[in-house]
Amino acid sequence: MTSKDILLALAIIFIWGFNFVVIAWGIEGIPPLLLGGLRFLLVALIGSFFFKRPKTPIKWWFAYALPISFLQFAFLFTAMDNGMPAGLASLALQSQALFTLVFAMLFLKESIKGYQILAIFIAALGLIFIAQSHDSQTMTVLGFALTLAGAASWAMGNIANKAISQKGHAANVNLIIWSAWIPPIPFFIASYFIEGPDLIIDSLSNFGLQSAIALIYLSVLATVVGYGLWSYLLKKYPAAQVAPLTLGVPVVGLSSAALILNESISQAQWIGISLVVVGLLVNTFGAKLLASLLKTKPVT
Repeated sequence: MTSKDILLALAIIFIWGFNFVVIAWGIEGIPPLLLGGLRFLLVALIGSFFFKRPKTPIKWWFAYALPISFLQFAFLFTAMDNGMPAGLASLALQSQALFTLVFAMLFLKESIKGYQILAIFIAALGLIFIAQSHDSQTMTVLGFALTLAGAASWAMGNIANKAISQKGHAANVNLIIWSAWIPPIPFFIASYFIEGPDLIIDSLSNFGLQSAIALIYLSVLATVVGYGLWSYLLKKYPAAQVAPLTLGVPVVGLSSAALILNESISQAQWIGISLVVVGLLVNTFGAKLLASLLKTKPVT
């Protein structure tokens, strides 16, 4: 990568990692489901001016947007509103890579490699360590479970993304932006029935600077700018070179949450975190490592 593109990659990692601290700030003033609806409404309103409408049929907009935009963030925002620390959320959400492997095998009939099975086992062991180390001060069972549900929803969105590509349609940042018109509807409906009209009216009536900054960050920086730059890098460099950059997101998430939100992590959770990271590394680089050991082309 050029020096300029390395800086852009680092900017994406920081934006997406710090995103979890901003979510924590956002749900202090806006209930999570309402926050999700406002976020994607703003993404659609702003992003549609900068990105062309994709030619992908509308039905695929729904197939993509409902799991990856609505369900993922409905679960994640609600998880963080129910005791899931921002730092641990940034890491646990990365288990989407492992859920994607399993779902691809189940729904797309893709084969799974030996190193991928090992990656799933190692990361799952790490998640078990994290889950069993909970206490009311650092993490709740409900928050952790909802975060994993968000990761699974992200994975289902990845499967939809691949299905869209197999149909010959473009599954790129344009789809992300324009499909953002869809999730505000279920978000606002869910907010009305779950969070209630009184809380919605109260939060909008007391909408302050912190809420505005959080909403702008989540919609403009984390989504429009973040995915716009990510799409630029994917067009310019091989996916195998760009994709591993997301491993830096939980590093920023854990660090910024510890520094800004004063979140603490227990020794058992650090063990779990280490195992999850090792699992993600095995999944990302296992093919190249195996190829170098066997002196063959990478297994894909």
